[in-house]
Amino acid sequence: MRSHLKMLAVAGLTLALLGLSLWGVDFTRVWREILGAQAWALGLLLACTALTYVLRALRWQYLLLPIGPTRFREAFRTTVIGFAANTVLPLRAGEMVRPYLLARREGLSVAATFTTIIIERILDLVTVLVFFGLFVLFFDPGLDRVNGALYQTVKFGGLMGAAGSGGVLLILALNAARPALVHRLIDFFLRFLPERLRGKLAGLIYGLLDGLAVTRDPLRLAQSIALSVPLWLSIAGGIWMAMLAFHMTVPFTASFLIMTLLVVGVAAPTPGAVGGFHAAFRYGATVFYGVDNDRAVGAALVLHAASFVPVTLLGALFMMQDGLNLSRVRSIGDEARASGTPAMVPAPAGVDAEGGVPRG
Repeated sequence: MRSHLKMLAVAGLTLALLGLSLWGVDFTRVWREILGAQAWALGLLLACTALTYVLRALRWQYLLLPIGPTRFREAFRTTVIGFAANTVLPLRAGEMVRPYLLARREGLSVAATFTTIIIERILDLVTVLVFFGLFVLFFDPGLDRVNGALYQTVKFGGLMGAAGSGGVLLILALNAARPALVHRLIDFFLRFLPERLRGKLAGLIYGLLDGLAVTRDPLRLAQSIALSVPLWLSIAGGIWMAMLAFHMTVPFTASFLIMTLLVVGVAAPTPGAVGGFHAAFRYGATVFYGVDNDRAVGAALVLHAASFVPVTLLGALFMMQDGLNLSRVRSIGDEARASGTPAMVPAPAGVDAEGGVPRG
């Protein structure tokens, strides 16, 4: 019964966001805009999309090294399968499927492999916020003249996010070099809280830090951070190509703002980010860059298709080659959840003893 209610809630949210993104749209004009898109830019958009998954798989390999060696072929295939599952299944099922499949195929600890996904998400969020902070500090093309009050709010949020990202990177660096110091600092700041709350927070924070033990290898952490930069630059490049394809006269750095809005939009747990993705792109393009509404919707539809359709088709091909179907993938996600979520899985003793921390 509870699963049915979740499905209904997801369906309702999807329809609401899709309705919001398509409100007041002239579909005839949208189709005309799509037909008039620049083919060369669309080709580069698809190339950027492909590069993104290659870099994701490569970065995952680096994060998995303290746990055990992995083949790039398997890291890439399971990454594609996971993102394909996210497109067609609700509640980010692919985030559970891909570490589970890779751990089984490569003989790794399932718990440790799950935990690597946490680090991926931290690095992704930090990188996006850093790019956005750079945008509002150095690349603002006079957007305060478009909507001064709104942009000042966005700018403040971007600066706070970038500062927070810097703090997260500092904690990760300290956790890599001086884990005992990090624990002492946590104890110092928590001592002002009531004892009962302090105990719960301490357990949660220590569990998370122990779960990020892979970051105690400073070289691996630095390599993973370094790979996050070209990864998100390729995503930003794809966004820019979509904007250029639809004849939007914007600088490359405009993609940093749109990219941040898209991260917020895809946070809605709808299959394939339908609705939230489109609404976020439309809002950013029309409000901050004065793009025609129908042109923005056309670009959003094409960018979404380029971002999700190829990986879904390739993921379906990989699943067929591996003898998997959608029902089996869904059951794998259920098995993965039953075995423990990334945020709840403790670091295996062997991994921690070897100086690595599991990530999921």
